[in-house]
Amino acid sequence: MNLYLSFDVVVGDKFSNDANTQVVDPMNVPDGWEGMDCGPESRKFYAGIIKQSKTILWNGPCGVFEFDKFAEGSKALADAIVEATEQNGAYSLIGGGDSVSCINKFGLANRVSYVSTGGGALLEAIEGKELPGIAAIKK
Repeated sequence: MNLYLSFDVVVGDKFSNDANTQVVDPMNVPDGWEGMDCGPESRKFYAGIIKQSKTILWNGPCGVFEFDKFAEGSKALADAIVEATEQNGAYSLIGGGDSVSCINKFGLANRVSYVSTGGGALLEAIEGKELPGIAAIKK
């Protein structure tokens, strides 16, 4: 398993859709600015990895997708997941409330393999933990 971190980030001078923006190195965010989305080079890099993947678990958008100005990173990843699913036969699982809201915002929920609103529970199930609701049903 590999862990990839963004090497560029879109920052805003306020938490607002009308913020001023710039693309910076994530280690050099200017004082008073905050990271709001992954940058354009990171988007391309992540999309390339996603398109090569056979199993995809998306648990969390990569930006403040609720603001259209900062939704481009999450949209790029969603598009890559759909392409991997439809064209390459990948199994794509979207997990968690924010991820579900994000994929729904882009109208792509019906183009992935599975959508789960229980992000934390989904991760615990994958980890092998017993979920209280499932345990109660088994009794």
